[in-house]
Amino acid sequence: MATARFYHLTRDPVEALLPTLIGKANEIGLAVALRGAAQERMEALDRVLWLGEGFLPHGLAGGPHDADQPCLLTWDQRAPAELPNAPGCLVTVDGAEISAEEAQAVERLCVVFDGMDEAAVARARDQWRQLTGAGVAAEYWSRESGRWECKAKHPKE
Repeated sequence: MATARFYHLTRDPVEALLPTLIGKANEIGLAVALRGAAQERMEALDRVLWLGEGFLPHGLAGGPHDADQPCLLTWDQRAPAELPNAPGCLVTVDGAEISAEEAQAVERLCVVFDGMDEAAVARARDQWRQLTGAGVAAEYWSRESGRWECKAKHPKE
């Protein structure tokens, strides 16, 4: 079961963190599912990831090579086990749904939220309560000091 890692964005947009999260998962041999809440948003992220610095291989769900994608961008609620690229890492953005069962099915789970958007922060807090209430371990990560640091854990150590 994965520990749910909540990444509170206050300095950079989600587009700046995704290459790091996806790249690190790929480095350890995990395929990634990047789940958003809307198809249009995932199409926009697809363009950004292709145009960004460095090469980050990925594809939008629904293509002919979904099973071969090291990172599959999706907006539906299929469980990781139902996705053709069999992801070991699930990254959610924009408040996309995540269940405790999904946290149990992957090795790595990242919930990325915009700290400048009150609704996004409230949604992340709801997701934290839902997951930890179901017995999923969780960590809260912040970059307020300039570098990413784990600021809270549940259960507390």
